[in-house]
Amino acid sequence: MIPESFSEKQLRVMTWWNKESPDFDKASIICDGAVRSGKTLSMSLSFVLWSFYRFSGQSFGVCSKTIRSVRRNIITPVIATVRELGFKCKERVSENYVDISIDGRTNRFYYFGGKDESSASLIQGMTLAGILLDEVALMPRSFVEQALARCSVAGSRCWFNCNPDHPQHWFREEWILKAKEKNALYLHFTMDDNPSLSSEIRERYKSLYSGAFYKRFVEGRWCAAAGAVYPFMDSEKAFCAVPKDEFERYVISCDYGTVNPSSFGLWGLLDGVWYRIDEYYYDSRAEGFQKTDEEHYRGLENLADGRAIDRVIVDPSAASFIQTIRRHAKFNVVRADNKVIDGIRNVSCALREGRIKICNTCKASMREFSLYRWDENGGKDCPVKENDHAMDDIRYFVTDMMSGDDDVFAVAAVCRRETR
Repeated sequence: MIPESFSEKQLRVMTWWNKESPDFDKASIICDGAVRSGKTLSMSLSFVLWSFYRFSGQSFGVCSKTIRSVRRNIITPVIATVRELGFKCKERVSENYVDISIDGRTNRFYYFGGKDESSASLIQGMTLAGILLDEVALMPRSFVEQALARCSVAGSRCWFNCNPDHPQHWFREEWILKAKEKNALYLHFTMDDNPSLSSEIRERYKSLYSGAFYKRFVEGRWCAAAGAVYPFMDSEKAFCAVPKDEFERYVISCDYGTVNPSSFGLWGLLDGVWYRIDEYYYDSRAEGFQKTDEEHYRGLENLADGRAIDRVIVDPSAASFIQTIRRHAKFNVVRADNKVIDGIRNVSCALREGRIKICNTCKASMREFSLYRWDENGGKDCPVKENDHAMDDIRYFVTDMMSGDDDVFAVAAVCRRETR
Protein backbone atom coordinates (compact mmCIF):
# COMPACT_ATOMS: atom_id res chain seq x y z
CA MET A 1 0.00 0.00 0.00
CA ILE A 2 1.34 3.46 -0.91
CA PRO A 3 1.70 5.64 2.21
CA GLU A 4 -0.47 8.75 2.29
CA SER A 5 2.57 10.95 2.81
CA PHE A 6 6.34 10.84 3.09
CA SER A 7 8.56 12.84 5.44
CA GLU A 8 11.22 15.17 4.09
CA LYS A 9 13.91 12.60 4.87
CA GLN A 10 11.97 9.76 3.21
CA LEU A 11 11.50 11.92 0.11
CA ARG A 12 15.24 12.50 -0.01
CA VAL A 13 15.75 8.73 0.03
CA MET A 14 13.14 8.37 -2.71
CA THR A 15 14.79 10.88 -5.04
CA TRP A 16 18.54 10.96 -4.34
CA TRP A 17 19.32 9.15 -7.62
CA ASN A 18 17.33 11.55 -9.79
CA LYS A 19 19.38 13.90 -12.00
CA GLU A 20 17.57 16.86 -10.44
CA SER A 21 18.67 15.87 -6.93
CA PRO A 22 21.66 17.55 -5.25
CA ASP A 23 22.68 14.03 -4.12
CA PHE A 24 22.77 12.62 -7.65
CA ASP A 25 26.57 12.27 -7.71
CA LYS A 26 26.62 9.96 -4.68
CA ALA A 27 27.68 6.33 -5.28
CA SER A 28 25.68 4.85 -2.43
CA ILE A 29 23.21 5.65 0.33
CA ILE A 30 23.31 4.71 4.03
CA CYS A 31 20.27 4.99 6.30
CA ASP A 32 20.45 4.13 9.98
CA GLY A 33 18.45 4.96 13.09
CA ALA A 34 15.49 3.93 15.19
CA VAL A 35 13.11 1.06 14.50
CA ARG A 36 9.87 1.94 12.69
CA SER A 37 11.39 5.17 11.41
CA GLY A 38 10.26 4.56 7.83
CA LYS A 39 13.70 3.97 6.35
CA THR A 40 13.12 0.40 5.10
CA LEU A 41 9.98 1.02 3.05
CA SER A 42 11.18 4.28 1.51
CA MET A 43 14.56 2.76 0.67
CA SER A 44 13.09 -0.47 -0.78
CA LEU A 45 10.60 1.38 -2.96
CA SER A 46 13.26 3.86 -4.06
CA PHE A 47 15.59 1.00 -4.98
CA VAL A 48 13.03 -0.55 -7.34
CA LEU A 49 12.06 2.79 -8.92
CA TRP A 50 15.74 3.69 -9.45
CA SER A 51 16.39 0.37 -11.17
CA PHE A 52 13.86 1.27 -13.87
CA TYR A 53 14.99 4.90 -14.03
CA ARG A 54 18.50 3.68 -14.90
CA PHE A 55 18.29 0.11 -16.29
CA SER A 56 16.32 -2.54 -18.13
CA GLY A 57 17.06 -6.24 -18.40
CA GLN A 58 19.48 -6.20 -15.45
CA SER A 59 19.84 -8.20 -12.23
CA PHE A 60 19.82 -6.72 -8.73
CA GLY A 61 20.46 -8.10 -5.26
CA VAL A 62 18.20 -7.70 -2.23
CA CYS A 63 19.87 -8.88 0.96
CA SER A 64 18.95 -9.28 4.60
CA LYS A 65 20.07 -11.64 7.34
CA THR A 66 17.83 -14.42 6.01
CA ILE A 67 15.77 -15.05 2.87
CA ARG A 68 12.69 -15.05 5.08
CA SER A 69 13.41 -11.54 6.32
CA VAL A 70 14.06 -10.39 2.72
CA ARG A 71 10.56 -11.53 1.77
CA ARG A 72 8.84 -10.27 4.91
CA ASN A 73 10.50 -6.87 5.32
CA ILE A 74 11.20 -5.88 1.71
CA ILE A 75 9.69 -7.95 -1.10
CA THR A 76 6.13 -8.38 0.21
CA PRO A 77 5.48 -4.68 0.96
CA VAL A 78 7.33 -3.52 -2.16
CA ILE A 79 5.39 -5.82 -4.50
CA ALA A 80 2.11 -4.60 -3.02
CA THR A 81 3.18 -0.98 -3.47
CA VAL A 82 4.61 -1.12 -7.02
CA ARG A 83 1.56 -3.04 -8.26
CA GLU A 84 -0.51 -0.02 -7.25
CA LEU A 85 1.82 2.04 -9.46
CA GLY A 86 1.16 -0.19 -12.48
CA PHE A 87 4.11 -2.57 -12.28
CA LYS A 88 3.70 -6.31 -12.87
CA CYS A 89 5.47 -8.73 -10.54
CA LYS A 90 6.15 -12.42 -11.06
CA GLU A 91 7.81 -14.05 -8.08
CA ARG A 92 9.67 -17.38 -8.25
CA VAL A 93 9.61 -18.34 -4.60
CA SER A 94 11.55 -21.61 -5.03
CA GLU A 95 14.29 -19.80 -6.95
CA ASN A 96 14.42 -16.74 -4.69
CA TYR A 97 13.81 -13.96 -7.17
CA VAL A 98 11.07 -11.71 -8.53
CA ASP A 99 10.77 -10.24 -12.03
CA ILE A 100 9.26 -6.75 -12.01
CA SER A 101 8.06 -5.22 -15.29
CA ILE A 102 6.54 -2.03 -16.67
CA ASP A 103 6.14 -0.62 -20.20
CA GLY A 104 7.96 -3.56 -21.80
CA ARG A 105 10.96 -3.35 -19.45
CA THR A 106 11.87 -6.03 -16.90
CA ASN A 107 14.44 -6.22 -14.11
CA ARG A 108 15.13 -9.22 -11.91
CA PHE A 109 15.67 -8.99 -8.15
CA TYR A 110 17.47 -11.90 -6.46
CA TYR A 111 17.13 -12.56 -2.70
CA PHE A 112 20.16 -13.35 -0.54
CA GLY A 113 20.53 -14.12 3.16
CA GLY A 114 23.74 -12.95 4.84
CA LYS A 115 23.42 -15.09 7.92
CA ASP A 116 27.04 -16.10 8.61
CA GLU A 117 30.53 -16.25 7.11
CA SER A 118 29.59 -19.09 4.76
CA SER A 119 26.88 -16.91 3.17
CA ALA A 120 29.45 -15.07 1.05
CA SER A 121 29.66 -18.09 -1.26
CA LEU A 122 25.93 -17.76 -2.11
CA ILE A 123 26.40 -14.49 -3.95
CA GLN A 124 29.73 -15.27 -5.60
CA GLY A 125 29.71 -15.21 -9.37
CA MET A 126 26.72 -12.87 -9.69
CA THR A 127 26.84 -9.74 -11.86
CA LEU A 128 24.57 -7.06 -10.44
CA ALA A 129 23.56 -3.53 -11.38
CA GLY A 130 22.80 -2.62 -7.77
CA ILE A 131 22.37 -4.09 -4.34
CA LEU A 132 20.20 -3.33 -1.32
CA LEU A 133 21.51 -4.53 2.05
CA ASP A 134 18.79 -4.34 4.71
CA GLU A 135 19.83 -4.93 8.35
CA VAL A 136 23.43 -4.68 7.18
CA ALA A 137 24.77 -4.45 10.75
CA LEU A 138 23.54 -8.03 11.32
CA MET A 139 25.53 -9.41 8.38
CA PRO A 140 29.16 -10.60 8.47
CA ARG A 141 31.64 -8.30 6.79
CA SER A 142 32.74 -11.03 4.37
CA PHE A 143 29.22 -11.32 2.96
CA VAL A 144 28.77 -7.57 2.59
CA GLU A 145 32.09 -7.11 0.85
CA GLN A 146 31.41 -10.01 -1.50
CA ALA A 147 27.99 -8.53 -2.30
CA LEU A 148 29.49 -5.13 -3.09
CA ALA A 149 32.06 -6.76 -5.37
CA ARG A 150 29.19 -8.15 -7.47
CA CYS A 151 28.07 -4.63 -8.49
CA SER A 152 30.20 -4.38 -11.63
CA VAL A 153 27.64 -2.98 -14.09
CA ALA A 154 28.34 0.63 -15.12
CA GLY A 155 26.13 2.99 -13.12
CA SER A 156 25.51 0.51 -10.29
CA ARG A 157 24.87 1.85 -6.80
CA CYS A 158 24.80 0.38 -3.29
CA TRP A 159 22.08 0.83 -0.69
CA PHE A 160 22.57 0.21 3.05
CA ASN A 161 20.00 0.18 5.84
CA CYS A 162 20.34 -0.77 9.51
CA ASN A 163 19.50 -0.15 13.14
CA PRO A 164 22.45 0.93 15.32
CA ASP A 165 24.70 -1.56 17.06
CA HIS A 166 27.91 -1.36 19.11
CA PRO A 167 29.89 1.86 18.35
CA GLN A 168 32.92 -0.21 17.33
CA HIS A 169 30.92 -2.24 14.80
CA TRP A 170 32.85 -2.61 11.55
CA PHE A 171 30.05 -1.11 9.43
CA ARG A 172 29.94 2.09 11.46
CA GLU A 173 33.71 2.43 11.38
CA GLU A 174 34.16 1.55 7.69
CA TRP A 175 31.06 3.14 6.16
CA ILE A 176 29.18 5.57 8.38
CA LEU A 177 32.26 7.34 9.71
CA LYS A 178 33.80 7.28 6.23
CA ALA A 179 30.66 8.20 4.28
CA LYS A 180 32.23 11.32 2.77
CA GLU A 181 35.37 9.42 1.78
CA LYS A 182 33.25 6.71 0.12
CA ASN A 183 31.02 9.30 -1.60
CA ALA A 184 27.96 7.98 0.22
CA LEU A 185 24.82 9.86 1.22
CA TYR A 186 24.29 9.26 4.95
CA LEU A 187 20.87 9.87 6.53
CA HIS A 188 20.01 9.25 10.18
CA PHE A 189 16.36 8.44 10.96
CA THR A 190 14.21 8.78 14.08
CA MET A 191 10.62 7.67 14.62
CA ASP A 192 9.57 11.24 13.87
CA ASP A 193 10.69 10.67 10.26
CA ASN A 194 7.83 8.20 9.73
CA PRO A 195 4.55 10.15 9.33
CA SER A 196 2.53 6.92 9.15
CA LEU A 197 3.56 5.90 12.68
CA SER A 198 0.87 6.67 15.25
CA SER A 199 1.72 8.05 18.68
CA GLU A 200 0.28 4.87 20.19
CA ILE A 201 2.70 2.63 18.28
CA ARG A 202 5.54 5.04 19.04
CA GLU A 203 4.84 4.75 22.77
CA ARG A 204 4.51 0.98 22.51
CA TYR A 205 8.02 0.70 21.11
CA LYS A 206 9.38 2.96 23.81
CA SER A 207 7.87 0.64 26.42
CA LEU A 208 9.45 -2.48 24.91
CA TYR A 209 13.10 -1.57 25.38
CA SER A 210 15.48 -0.56 28.12
CA GLY A 211 19.20 0.07 28.46
CA ALA A 212 21.29 -0.24 25.31
CA PHE A 213 18.35 -1.56 23.27
CA TYR A 214 16.34 1.58 24.10
CA LYS A 215 19.21 3.82 23.09
CA ARG A 216 19.64 1.93 19.82
CA PHE A 217 16.14 1.08 18.70
CA VAL A 218 14.21 4.07 20.10
CA GLU A 219 16.82 6.84 20.19
CA GLY A 220 18.74 5.48 17.20
CA ARG A 221 22.16 5.75 18.85
CA TRP A 222 25.25 3.58 18.29
CA CYS A 223 26.15 2.75 21.88
CA ALA A 224 27.89 0.11 23.95
CA ALA A 225 25.83 -2.15 26.18
CA ALA A 226 26.52 -1.41 29.85
CA GLY A 227 25.15 -2.25 33.27
CA ALA A 228 22.47 -4.84 33.93
CA VAL A 229 21.25 -6.87 30.96
CA TYR A 230 17.66 -6.79 32.26
CA PRO A 231 17.53 -3.62 34.43
CA PHE A 232 13.73 -3.74 34.72
CA MET A 233 13.96 -7.08 36.59
CA ASP A 234 15.75 -5.55 39.59
CA SER A 235 13.00 -5.86 42.20
CA GLU A 236 10.70 -8.52 43.61
CA LYS A 237 7.75 -6.73 41.99
CA ALA A 238 9.01 -8.00 38.62
CA PHE A 239 8.11 -11.57 39.67
CA CYS A 240 4.74 -13.18 40.28
CA ALA A 241 3.12 -16.01 42.20
CA VAL A 242 2.36 -19.27 40.43
CA PRO A 243 -1.18 -19.10 39.01
CA LYS A 244 -3.70 -21.42 40.65
CA ASP A 245 -5.37 -22.38 37.35
CA GLU A 246 -4.42 -25.48 35.42
CA PHE A 247 -1.87 -24.91 32.65
CA GLU A 248 -2.58 -25.80 29.04
CA ARG A 249 0.93 -26.95 28.04
CA TYR A 250 4.35 -27.56 29.59
CA VAL A 251 7.89 -27.14 28.29
CA ILE A 252 11.28 -27.52 29.98
CA SER A 253 14.41 -25.57 28.99
CA CYS A 254 17.89 -26.69 30.04
CA ASP A 255 21.32 -25.11 30.33
CA TYR A 256 23.64 -28.01 31.14
CA GLY A 257 26.92 -27.88 33.03
CA THR A 258 29.28 -30.27 34.74
CA VAL A 259 31.79 -27.93 36.41
CA ASN A 260 29.47 -24.97 35.80
CA PRO A 261 25.91 -25.00 37.18
CA SER A 262 23.02 -26.74 35.43
CA SER A 263 19.74 -24.87 35.22
CA PHE A 264 16.42 -26.37 34.06
CA GLY A 265 13.20 -24.34 33.92
CA LEU A 266 9.63 -25.67 33.90
CA TRP A 267 7.27 -23.49 31.86
CA GLY A 268 3.48 -23.59 31.82
CA LEU A 269 1.19 -21.88 29.30
CA LEU A 270 -1.94 -20.15 30.59
CA ASP A 271 -4.14 -17.73 28.61
CA GLY A 272 -1.38 -16.94 26.12
CA VAL A 273 1.31 -16.31 28.76
CA TRP A 274 4.20 -18.66 29.55
CA TYR A 275 5.04 -18.84 33.28
CA ARG A 276 8.33 -20.17 34.63
CA ILE A 277 6.73 -22.03 37.50
CA ASP A 278 9.58 -24.14 38.86
CA GLU A 279 13.25 -24.87 38.28
CA TYR A 280 16.11 -27.26 38.94
CA TYR A 281 19.47 -25.60 39.64
CA TYR A 282 22.61 -27.50 40.60
CA ASP A 283 26.00 -25.87 41.21
CA SER A 284 28.71 -28.52 41.56
CA ARG A 285 31.23 -26.04 42.97
CA ALA A 286 28.86 -24.99 45.75
CA GLU A 287 27.78 -28.58 46.47
CA GLY A 288 31.31 -30.03 46.36
CA PHE A 289 30.78 -32.78 43.78
CA GLN A 290 29.72 -33.22 40.16
CA LYS A 291 26.60 -35.06 39.07
CA THR A 292 26.52 -37.52 36.19
CA ASP A 293 24.23 -37.23 33.18
CA GLU A 294 21.94 -39.81 34.71
CA GLU A 295 21.72 -37.88 37.97
CA HIS A 296 20.83 -34.69 36.10
CA TYR A 297 18.26 -36.67 34.12
CA ARG A 298 16.61 -37.70 37.38
CA GLY A 299 16.49 -34.01 38.29
CA LEU A 300 14.76 -33.39 34.96
CA GLU A 301 12.20 -36.12 35.67
CA ASN A 302 11.55 -34.75 39.16
CA LEU A 303 11.00 -31.28 37.69
CA ALA A 304 8.50 -32.68 35.18
CA ASP A 305 6.75 -34.48 38.06
CA GLY A 306 4.54 -36.62 35.84
CA ARG A 307 3.32 -33.73 33.66
CA ALA A 308 2.97 -34.15 29.89
CA ILE A 309 5.97 -32.16 28.62
CA ASP A 310 5.72 -30.96 25.01
CA ARG A 311 9.46 -30.68 24.56
CA VAL A 312 12.72 -30.35 26.41
CA ILE A 313 14.92 -27.61 24.90
CA VAL A 314 18.59 -28.29 25.67
CA ASP A 315 21.84 -26.37 25.41
CA PRO A 316 23.18 -27.46 21.96
CA SER A 317 26.67 -28.14 23.36
CA ALA A 318 25.34 -30.71 25.87
CA ALA A 319 25.65 -33.67 23.47
CA SER A 320 25.98 -36.36 26.13
CA PHE A 321 22.99 -35.11 28.12
CA ILE A 322 20.88 -34.91 24.97
CA GLN A 323 21.76 -38.53 24.23
CA THR A 324 20.84 -39.51 27.80
CA ILE A 325 17.39 -37.93 27.42
CA ARG A 326 16.87 -39.64 24.07
CA ARG A 327 17.98 -43.00 25.44
CA HIS A 328 15.24 -42.89 28.06
CA ALA A 329 12.71 -42.16 25.26
CA LYS A 330 10.37 -40.28 27.59
CA PHE A 331 10.76 -36.68 26.42
CA ASN A 332 10.91 -35.03 23.03
CA VAL A 333 14.28 -33.25 23.09
CA VAL A 334 15.38 -30.42 20.76
CA ARG A 335 18.67 -28.53 20.51
CA ALA A 336 18.43 -24.89 21.51
CA ASP A 337 19.38 -21.95 19.31
CA ASN A 338 22.34 -20.29 21.03
CA LYS A 339 22.38 -16.83 19.41
CA VAL A 340 23.16 -14.75 22.49
CA ILE A 341 22.40 -11.13 21.53
CA ASP A 342 19.33 -11.96 19.45
CA GLY A 343 18.14 -14.17 22.29
CA ILE A 344 18.63 -11.49 24.94
CA ARG A 345 16.68 -9.04 22.80
CA ASN A 346 13.88 -11.60 22.43
CA VAL A 347 13.76 -12.25 26.18
CA SER A 348 13.77 -8.55 27.01
CA CYS A 349 10.87 -7.92 24.66
CA ALA A 350 8.87 -10.94 25.89
CA LEU A 351 9.31 -9.89 29.53
CA ARG A 352 8.37 -6.26 28.87
CA GLU A 353 5.22 -7.30 27.00
CA GLY A 354 4.25 -9.84 29.63
CA ARG A 355 4.36 -12.78 27.22
CA ILE A 356 6.58 -14.60 29.70
CA LYS A 357 6.53 -14.24 33.49
CA ILE A 358 8.94 -15.54 36.09
CA CYS A 359 7.33 -16.91 39.23
CA ASN A 360 8.78 -16.15 42.66
CA THR A 361 9.31 -19.87 43.24
CA CYS A 362 12.33 -19.64 40.87
CA LYS A 363 14.92 -18.29 43.30
CA ALA A 364 17.97 -19.02 41.13
CA SER A 365 16.46 -17.07 38.25
CA MET A 366 15.60 -14.16 40.54
CA ARG A 367 19.18 -14.07 41.82
CA GLU A 368 20.71 -14.19 38.34
CA PHE A 369 18.45 -11.44 36.98
CA SER A 370 19.90 -9.12 39.63
CA LEU A 371 23.51 -10.09 38.79
CA TYR A 372 23.55 -10.62 35.00
CA ARG A 373 25.56 -7.78 33.43
CA TRP A 374 27.15 -6.65 30.19
CA ASP A 375 30.91 -7.00 29.79
CA GLU A 376 32.02 -3.38 29.45
CA ASN A 377 35.66 -4.24 28.72
CA GLY A 378 35.19 -5.86 25.32
CA GLY A 379 34.87 -4.31 21.89
CA LYS A 380 31.49 -5.88 21.19
CA ASP A 381 28.24 -6.73 22.93
CA CYS A 382 28.74 -9.65 25.27
CA PRO A 383 27.34 -10.45 28.73
CA VAL A 384 29.78 -11.44 31.47
CA LYS A 385 30.02 -15.24 31.62
CA GLU A 386 28.94 -15.38 35.25
CA ASN A 387 25.52 -15.81 36.86
CA ASP A 388 24.13 -16.71 33.45
CA HIS A 389 22.89 -20.30 33.61
CA ALA A 390 19.21 -19.65 34.33
CA MET A 391 19.55 -16.66 31.97
CA ASP A 392 20.74 -19.02 29.24
CA ASP A 393 17.97 -21.57 29.70
CA ILE A 394 15.36 -18.77 29.68
CA ARG A 395 16.90 -17.48 26.46
CA TYR A 396 16.74 -20.97 24.91
CA PHE A 397 13.07 -21.21 25.80
CA VAL A 398 12.08 -17.84 24.35
CA THR A 399 14.09 -18.31 21.15
CA ASP A 400 12.61 -21.75 20.52
CA MET A 401 9.01 -21.18 21.57
CA MET A 402 8.29 -17.52 20.88
CA SER A 403 10.42 -16.22 18.02
CA GLY A 404 8.73 -15.97 14.62
CA ASP A 405 12.10 -15.62 12.85
CA ASP A 406 15.68 -16.17 13.79
CA ASP A 407 16.69 -12.58 13.17
CA VAL A 408 13.77 -10.50 14.41
CA PHE A 409 11.78 -11.13 17.55
CA ALA A 410 8.15 -11.98 17.08
CA VAL A 411 6.57 -8.76 18.31
CA ALA A 412 8.62 -6.71 15.87
CA ALA A 413 7.47 -8.93 13.03
CA VAL A 414 3.87 -8.31 14.02
CA CYS A 415 4.37 -4.56 14.32
CA ARG A 416 6.09 -4.34 10.94
CA ARG A 417 3.11 -5.92 9.23
CA GLU A 418 0.59 -3.74 11.08
CA THR A 419 2.18 -0.36 10.45
CA ARG A 420 3.58 -0.54 6.93
